Amino acid sequence: MEATTKMVSGILNAPAPHMVGDGFRVHNFFPSGYKIKMSPFFLLDYNAKMEFSARTNPRGVGVHPHRGFETVTIAYHGAVAHHDSAGNSGVIYPGDVQWMTAASGILHKEYHELEYSQKGGPFQMVQLWVNLPAKDKMSSPKYQGISHKNLGQYTLPQNGGTIEVIAGEYQGVIGSASTFSTINVYNARLNKAGKAIFDFPEKFNTGFMVIEGSIRINNNEIANADQFIHFKNEGTQIEIEALENSVVLVLNGQPINEPIAQYGPFLMNKPEEIQLAISDYNQGKFGYLDE
Repeated sequence: MEATTKMVSGILNAPAPHMVGDGFRVHNFFPSGYKIKMSPFFLLDYNAKMEFSARTNPRGVGVHPHRGFETVTIAYHGAVAHHDSAGNSGVIYPGDVQWMTAASGILHKEYHELEYSQKGGPFQMVQLWVNLPAKDKMSSPKYQGISHKNLGQYTLPQNGGTIEVIAGEYQGVIGSASTFSTINVYNARLNKAGKAIFDFPEKFNTGFMVIEGSIRINNNEIANADQFIHFKNEGTQIEIEALENSVVLVLNGQPINEPIAQYGPFLMNKPEEIQLAISDYNQGKFGYLDE
């Protein structure tokens, strides 16, 4: 059966930024920036490339809770340190990924890594919230720190570049992260004139975040750095060509067709589950973490 082209639904400019703590200046593409279908991805915060000045006390986000989903932080410039109430900690540097499954409940904090903070410099990150199916929302928290060197990599032909497979599968290369639902998360690092073809199920939600450079999509539309490309839920094949050296974050996943109840850092299915999350947090059931 011949593949049909998955057409662009929209090329979206970055919404106005806001601060998360004092360490992350983010553009929220969804759910507040644009009302687009991207389940199981619930949120995309994009810290566009910027310079942070040197300082002694690292900037960041203090202790806060999560329940019912996963946070995925992908580093492009700068370095972020993580600590959580399950005893996990780690630092991600450019190319690394931090995949935290909050599930039944966790406290965590994220800061600029100390040495980076003391030197300052460019900073660029993406954070995703990946929803969990109802059956997995109250599973045990876990943490996956994935270094760049351990990412599955597919080398594109004709010196086109590399597809780094964070989760899912691309051309037989299996992603490094374990997931609760069927998703594909890649970094496409394309050289100028490099091309990549993606084949995704028709009804899976798909979006590309252009991190660096500019690309032509399906030999037609052009998207530039800091823009998000949302695709229609029809057709299966997407081709991109780099107009200059480019980095593109590829997101694709099977929708979780379940009701959503969200309040702040809690993402559940029913309002009463939100009330329980608040109660459990207030009773200290998410553990303890020093500020």
